[in-house]
Amino acid sequence: MEFVIKISQFLLSLSLLIILHEFGHFLPAKAFKTRVEKFYLFFDVKFSLFKKKIGETVYGIGWLPLGGYVKISGMIDESMDTEQMAQPAQPWEFRSKPAWQRLIIMLGGVTVNFLLAILIYIGMSYYYGDRFLPNKNIKDGLLIESTVANKAGLITGDKILAVDGDSIKTFSEISEKVLFGKQITIERNGEQSTVMLPQDFLSQLIDSKEKNFIDLRTPFVVVEVPDSSQNKGSGLIKGDIIVGLNDTKTKYADQVKSALETYKGQEVTAHVLRDGKETTLPLKISDDSKLGLVYAAGTTPETLEALGYYEFETKKYGFFESFPVGIKKAGDKISSYITQFKAIFTPSTGAYKGVGGFKAIYDIFPDFWNWQVFWSITAFLSIMLGVLNLLPIPALDGGHVMFLLYEMISGKKPGDKFMEYAQLAGFIILIALVLFANGNDIFKAIFN
Repeated sequence: MEFVIKISQFLLSLSLLIILHEFGHFLPAKAFKTRVEKFYLFFDVKFSLFKKKIGETVYGIGWLPLGGYVKISGMIDESMDTEQMAQPAQPWEFRSKPAWQRLIIMLGGVTVNFLLAILIYIGMSYYYGDRFLPNKNIKDGLLIESTVANKAGLITGDKILAVDGDSIKTFSEISEKVLFGKQITIERNGEQSTVMLPQDFLSQLIDSKEKNFIDLRTPFVVVEVPDSSQNKGSGLIKGDIIVGLNDTKTKYADQVKSALETYKGQEVTAHVLRDGKETTLPLKISDDSKLGLVYAAGTTPETLEALGYYEFETKKYGFFESFPVGIKKAGDKISSYITQFKAIFTPSTGAYKGVGGFKAIYDIFPDFWNWQVFWSITAFLSIMLGVLNLLPIPALDGGHVMFLLYEMISGKKPGDKFMEYAQLAGFIILIALVLFANGNDIFKAIFN
């Protein structure tokens, strides 16, 4: 059932983005009286799952879910229809239109991608508002158990105040900024200092295969006391929170782990929080520093707030207020994605190791249905699709835009043969990138 939910979200989001992107090309093409021969969701290699001709356009669904396309008459594209291009140009063809009209047609897809992201963020801001944890409300610092981060100079209890001079306002922005940052301003034991991250910090994190990087410090919550546990008859029950061992206060799970090392092989007095009241229980710690419990190092934001660990904030926006908020969110995401993209094409960072394909996108979606999460992911994917399509690769929109700009500036139109070769080269580059990204997915699935 979880697979069905994830794949349903994946396909729905992908289909929505493809259809709207291609509609972004379709609409200006029709407005400039350019014939659109095909409008397809997914690729129809050899055959289609569905197709129907309406007017001069065949609308259909292909069987290969790697994207979609509109086939515009008189345009050298992935169809490589050289036969049509050998015929005299017709008034309704793409090649007969002025360069500025062709430019608008080619930019239509990415324009829709960015507008869609903006509209989603505006709608989400208005409907859901924002619930966040201000950085200033993280009183006891962060949980940083990554060996790579520890080696770089970041440890549990550090408060991260700024990255590369930009102050951190909310918890949600910390991980991403640190991953792509160089100079980290921290507060440790009341004193500020600077940690310089190595250039290959991201590469080291990927190679380490450590899943946790930076997180909130959370309480040690008992989930189960197994029958085989040495503490089976201790009185511990599900939901108990261990807040102390002997005289050592253990507000957080990481402090419990440290205390267990100190008291290993001993019987201790545990201070336990149950239903808002503190009680004491005798517990036995094994020689290998274990309590023999199933526990959860964390809980929901609502519970953390109720227990007094963190104070979250909620912002609601009126209809008109949501517009600048949504636009800013989209702008921040675009800027963030471009930063990540630059890192990918800087070999020394090792960011290319984290590149993923369709499985990586599939894995982003949760195994439960939540519209807020779905729309948030869809907005980000729309931005990603827009940025990727602007790359100056001939097989992508950005490649066509590059040649059109050259034509408009120089007054010279590239020859059809040159465009055919460029399109073929771009297609090879694109296939190589797709194979690399999806190959990374396969490699990680096998060796991680």
